[in-house]
Amino acid sequence: MRITVVGDVLLDVDLSGEATRLCPDAPVPVVDVADVRRRAGGAGLVARMLVQDGHPVTLVTVLSDDDASLALEGALAGVRVVSGPSRARTPVKTRVRAGRHPVVRVDEGCERPEVPAATAGMLRALNQAEVIIVADYGRGVAANPEIRGVLEARAAEIPIVWDPHPSGAVPVPGVTVVTPNLSEAAKAAEAGTGTPAAIAAVGKTLLDNWQSQAVLVTMGEQGGLLSQRHAPPMTIPAPRTEVTDPCGAGDRLAASLAVHLGAGRSLDGAAELAISEAAAFLGAGGVASLPDRHRPVWHHSHEEDALDLARRVRANGGTVVATGGCFDLLHAGHARTLAAARDLGDCLIVCLNSDESVRRIKGEQRPIVGQQDRAELLLALACVDAVLVFGEDTPEACLESLRPDVWVKGGDYRASDLPEAGLIESWGGRCVTVPFHQARSTSVLADALAKVS
Repeated sequence: MRITVVGDVLLDVDLSGEATRLCPDAPVPVVDVADVRRRAGGAGLVARMLVQDGHPVTLVTVLSDDDASLALEGALAGVRVVSGPSRARTPVKTRVRAGRHPVVRVDEGCERPEVPAATAGMLRALNQAEVIIVADYGRGVAANPEIRGVLEARAAEIPIVWDPHPSGAVPVPGVTVVTPNLSEAAKAAEAGTGTPAAIAAVGKTLLDNWQSQAVLVTMGEQGGLLSQRHAPPMTIPAPRTEVTDPCGAGDRLAASLAVHLGAGRSLDGAAELAISEAAAFLGAGGVASLPDRHRPVWHHSHEEDALDLARRVRANGGTVVATGGCFDLLHAGHARTLAAARDLGDCLIVCLNSDESVRRIKGEQRPIVGQQDRAELLLALACVDAVLVFGEDTPEACLESLRPDVWVKGGDYRASDLPEAGLIESWGGRCVTVPFHQARSTSVLADALAKVS
């Protein structure tokens, strides 16, 4: 099942610690921060949830060119990202927690930007999807006319779950189900929701206004109310659960709903399962319970032999990640790809083409920088733990010796299409792609240098 998530991405930062005293100059708690976690939020959170569940996912979005975006791309490692450029800052939402209890949230860069452009790759990914989730966070991706045109056309062919936002775009006609929460539904319908009858009326109004096949109004601990055409409203209760932080509940519900619809379940059955799974997610701690991206630190020297490092990390239960390439004229695109790769495991080993190998592949004028300097520059990056130079045209022999658990490449293609995929999978490894930055390449940098030399 090819699941595509389309929408706006945010960077969520969690600062967690204990509050045991009040600030001396104001009656507010002092939180001694013991843990800092950075997560993909918005559409990125939906995509990460699905990847965690074992589903192959494509995320269609736009990315900025700032420090927060770099952190966000690392948090999206393992997700196939097809992105266009954003002309706005990456939104950052920082939550401070004392124990499991939220204390305050600080938002940065959340001003509403212009509607971003859609690239051909973004539209192609939507046309290739078998299930689509629209995670609209009000920053314009779901308002793009070309994206909306594709979504409206695909609504007649595949399940589409639309998770709306108060300041977002109106859902396109024909989508399978729209999932507003109670306050979003009341605002969209411009009506009260004080009684079950009033909520049912709101659901009917939104069904008519949005021209969707169904509307599922989520009501927190009260479950949800499903309105469909030619059927009476259906109340779906939620299992009893203790909730300390409702953050991410709507994302969890949309993700589960899409999976069950894609598997062929009826809308009624999919909605019941999704509400139950969203409740279980909150009962387990919500977003705070998502896997910790922190990794143990492996103390070693950059000069340590790559094969020895791999053996030692694996012997201690760690995950060995490898990537490869020429890395001639190291640039920001390389740095971002390497940082995202390192976040997938406990060490990152770069398989580096030798000078002779680069020359055979790219011509007599390359490499521009010799292999010793290229290796030294790579090792200067905090995310690179070791470099293994190979002289062949392809890294197969190098990989056979290294046997990484994860092989990472940057690019806009499926991990299964990588030429090394069969070899990596032969020992139980997996191939992963991370975002590729078209505007940043060695060739572009070399051409620019030629003009000023």
